[in-house]
Amino acid sequence: MIKYVLKRLLQLIGTLFVISIITFLMVRLIPGDPLTTLYGIEDSDPAYMAHQREVYGLNDPLYEQYLRYLNGILHGDLGESIQTHKPIVEELANRYQYTLLLSVGGTLIGGALGIIFGMIAAVCHNKLGDSIVMVISMLAVSTPTFFLALLLQLVFAVWLGVLPSGGMRGLEYAILPMAALGLHAVGMIARTTRSSMLDVINQDYIRTSRSRGISKWKIITSHAFRNALIPILTAIGLRFGSFMAGSALVETVFSIPGVGRFLIDGVGNRDYPVIQSTILVLAASFVIINTLVDLLYALVDPRVKYE
Repeated sequence: MIKYVLKRLLQLIGTLFVISIITFLMVRLIPGDPLTTLYGIEDSDPAYMAHQREVYGLNDPLYEQYLRYLNGILHGDLGESIQTHKPIVEELANRYQYTLLLSVGGTLIGGALGIIFGMIAAVCHNKLGDSIVMVISMLAVSTPTFFLALLLQLVFAVWLGVLPSGGMRGLEYAILPMAALGLHAVGMIARTTRSSMLDVINQDYIRTSRSRGISKWKIITSHAFRNALIPILTAIGLRFGSFMAGSALVETVFSIPGVGRFLIDGVGNRDYPVIQSTILVLAASFVIINTLVDLLYALVDPRVKYE
């Protein structure tokens, strides 16, 4: 187990190192210039712009810029925003809590509904209940997250007026964005649960349990579900990681100052330090979450061994 954890940690470090290089190079291929965006084109003085480029090190060779950026990461410094002149670590620390709240809430909603629907579909295989769940799952998977967000905002904030339409000044402000993320995840989790449950239900020990007179729902909840849990955990972990890295649209629709919205603003401003540091933090979150999910396998299924 310890060897496996150390191996995954080394893989995590290597993955983040590669991501840092790719991100660093890609942001410099974005058309535009951070200083031109900051000061404007018509009002900018060439001499002053040249001086500012020297100040920010934008005239240095790319390898020197990257080594300076990497040295900052190793010392816990993600740089300073060119637009706001604030430390990116502080910006991310203030915004990460909102993204984490939305991701956890969306995962809980999507996981609970997805598991329930998936179990119903497996029990009612090739029946009406199975067909209804599959239609709902297809709609959930096919509907873009931002459309769900706008629809929920229209119904519950505009028409009914029971929930706030945007911002983040309390827990009630997070209900609609969490629901938008969770409903989008229901489809994949339900389909994964259904497929995994069907594989387990057809096993010999399930038929043996039925012949012993054990109730159908006890077999489903106590025996079949636990043995089908690993693929379900994988699906939930992937959705949680994708929420952490991909909730920007929902944050934008609901005007939530999260990490995703911070990244979009950074791209719009051509703010190189913001873009590369935010992507690195989101990638680290995704990789760490999936590593933790892998480690959970041994807890939910004793048959899993790490060598």
